[in-house]
Amino acid sequence: MRAGLDLRVVRLAPLVALAAAAAIVGCASEKPETPAACLAPAKDYAAALEAAPQPVRLADGTSISECLVADQSPADISSVGQELIAAATRLNAEAKQDPPGEASVELGYLIGAAQEAGSETAGLHTDLLRRLDSAARFNEGGAPLPASFERAFGEGYAAGQENG
Repeated sequence: MRAGLDLRVVRLAPLVALAAAAAIVGCASEKPETPAACLAPAKDYAAALEAAPQPVRLADGTSISECLVADQSPADISSVGQELIAAATRLNAEAKQDPPGEASVELGYLIGAAQEAGSETAGLHTDLLRRLDSAARFNEGGAPLPASFERAFGEGYAAGQENG
């Protein structure tokens, strides 16, 4: 009787291993989710960006670049994008009042972090990134923003690419 039991275990072992491997593959193929902090309102992004050019983290420690996820759902792209664009629009208005100021650095950081993340999502966020950049660089009449803005923005942008 014992030998019969051992034979069944030997026959079942490959099936158990196959089932375990399938479960692991199934878990690995789940779509990554958008972190909850990324679905926060624009004011939360703006508050976090006050740390720029130092590393910026949202309430739960999530970086801005973690908000643009490969295979992200259209609903999450829309939600995150709406808040990022609102934050960029607000920072743009502040930056135009003081071009070399902190708002320009924060704005650069936001764009740098988003661009860095978007470069790894196979074009999924291209439209969002284009709209975000437009909000960041908007100037009435289309005139270029002053060099002092570009310098501060560039400082933030580099930090966002590096730490965002």
